[in-house]
Amino acid sequence: MQRLLMIVLWPSFLVAIAAEGALFALIDPLHGLVIEGQDTVWSLATYTIGFFVLWLFCALSSALTCYLGLEPKEINSPQ
Repeated sequence: MQRLLMIVLWPSFLVAIAAEGALFALIDPLHGLVIEGQDTVWSLATYTIGFFVLWLFCALSSALTCYLGLEPKEINSPQ
């Protein structure tokens, strides 16, 4: 189980780092966004929350890839 977690979490962590760098190179949370005509001010916590959300989506993608790579016998066999 620990090996499977590392197979899923480590690559998703690395991709989340790259994705956050690309995303926040285009969007500066310190300047905020205009949503429905009102300025929003974000703090540096936006980077942290954004990173964990990106990491979650990348981990779900990696987990789905691992699951789809299993043979049907491995999925249906009792353990």
